Amino acid sequence: MSNVIAFMRDSLTSLVSRMGTERDKAATTFYAHTVLSDEQLIAAYSTSWLPRKIVDIPALDACRKWRDWQAKKPQIEAIEEEEKRLNVKGKILEASKKGRLFGGAAVYIGIGDEDPSQPLDVERVNKGGLRYINVMTRRQLAAGEIDRNPESEWYGKPSIYRLSGVNGMQMDIHPSRLVLFTGAMPADDEITGNPYQGWGDSILQSTLDAVKNADSTAGNIASLIFEAKIDIIRIPDFMANLSNEEYKRKILERYTLANTAKGINGTLLLDKEEEYETKSAAMGGLTDILMAFMQIVSGAADIPVTRLLGQSPAGMNSTGTSDMKNYHDRIQSIQELEMQPAMVRLDECLERSADVRDPDVYYQWAPLEQMSEKERAEIFKTTADAARQLVGTTSGQEIIPREVVSDALVNRLVEDGVLPGLDAAIEEYGKLSEQEPDDDEVAAAAAAQQAQQTLPGQKQPTADAAPRTLYVRRDVLNRAEIIRWAKEQGFTDIVPDLHVTIAYSRTPVDWFEMGESWSPRLEISAGGPRQMEGMGPDGKYKALLITASELIWRHREFIEKGASWDWPEYQPHISIQIGGDIDLTKVAPYRGKIILGPEIFEDLRED
Repeated sequence: MSNVIAFMRDSLTSLVSRMGTERDKAATTFYAHTVLSDEQLIAAYSTSWLPRKIVDIPALDACRKWRDWQAKKPQIEAIEEEEKRLNVKGKILEASKKGRLFGGAAVYIGIGDEDPSQPLDVERVNKGGLRYINVMTRRQLAAGEIDRNPESEWYGKPSIYRLSGVNGMQMDIHPSRLVLFTGAMPADDEITGNPYQGWGDSILQSTLDAVKNADSTAGNIASLIFEAKIDIIRIPDFMANLSNEEYKRKILERYTLANTAKGINGTLLLDKEEEYETKSAAMGGLTDILMAFMQIVSGAADIPVTRLLGQSPAGMNSTGTSDMKNYHDRIQSIQELEMQPAMVRLDECLERSADVRDPDVYYQWAPLEQMSEKERAEIFKTTADAARQLVGTTSGQEIIPREVVSDALVNRLVEDGVLPGLDAAIEEYGKLSEQEPDDDEVAAAAAAQQAQQTLPGQKQPTADAAPRTLYVRRDVLNRAEIIRWAKEQGFTDIVPDLHVTIAYSRTPVDWFEMGESWSPRLEISAGGPRQMEGMGPDGKYKALLITASELIWRHREFIEKGASWDWPEYQPHISIQIGGDIDLTKVAPYRGKIILGPEIFEDLRED
């Protein structure tokens, strides 16, 4: 009797808490260190999309924009050619992925040495001396004895690695010849008993449970869809007659025929004694449950849901900008704290192989966040305004010499990449500091210096100029080319002074507060957006619409400093003809280069 009672108590306990089963409620309160085998890692990576994304996405994001070398143009070209020849970017990406998957991978730096077990001598690498780089995982590359010498560069790391080859042959490789990727930081190997001592843990080691829960939830929801609608038919004496084989056969035939008829014409034939009922499963809320599990996976993998699932942010006023910024900061940390230190010797060999021996050469990781055209324009305007202020004068003296500001501004604009081809143009025409001043500049400087030489105690005039209405334009210098195009398109009464209006202020302003353009000559390259349109009253002005950032920025500057503008927005254009009857839909816009002269300030004229 006591045995029966004990059995009943045990069953009741198991029924309530499921203790002792594989679905134990208390399982999450205990941790056990279980190392995933290579077969499990490969199976998870190969058969489930979530583990593959967790491994691939950070590695891909760390390499996809790659890096920008900071050096002279020939040096940059030489280094980038070596990178392409050796497929450095592809090999680093492959090693990074495999390092995250297996917890260990390396890129072997091949310079053709006879004995790879000796430390790498970078000084021996000459032009073309970096012959190849190969990717190996910890499956082929076993870590040797851990270096315990505190004076050693490799303290706490393997002092040698052994590569297993064909026919059981092994090769010892010194760690200085390897670019190591060790996955997640390992715990103490001596405590955990890690069979892959000297390497790290797989990224999937700590995330796989969250992935399994998400996959299981998705699978259960998929199964539930097939049971979303269930037909229930009640048959009199059904259980009592099941022992009769003939009865079972007729039941199957009966409802096979009923389902066929229902499938064809939507009619279900039933006996008067039979009862029919349909039950539908409640599907509401399942998406929220699944997304909750996906959020857990996202947190475990440290990848935003928007990046992991490839979906746009949901919810009112949700942009995901903050999540992606944090994620990009993390990728930058991986690049600077993990990848860059690991690649130091490879990069030094790469530079020497490209025949670049300049100690000032370095690189920066290209940012993952790309600016919009509007953001680039605003940064350019802010930078140009700041440079203009620095070159401004106080008591007749420059705050910072113009040549210094010019060189610094050129470097900044080249790094920002807002003016493509600027470095090549500077190389061709030279910097401002390298150019000799012309006669006009020398005369202007002498006049300014003479004006500053006043008698002791004499004060300089400081009164502002009287406000006046303002009209600012830039005349077209290559007028003949545009007139030739206009005549070919059928224009007859062409405007004699082709120009672009920048400011038209009825409100009086101080002209000297308006500043000046950064360049007295503006060249708009051929191509780009061009369009013919009728403007003004009844569209009588036949104008060529163009675009140029300098014109737009200067117009904004006039407005910000108090100038008025009579129209809702500013669209740079060149008036070709006033009046006349011409079908602009048949006019091909001028696509050639446009050269504009300096800004011309005038009082506003109503004509």
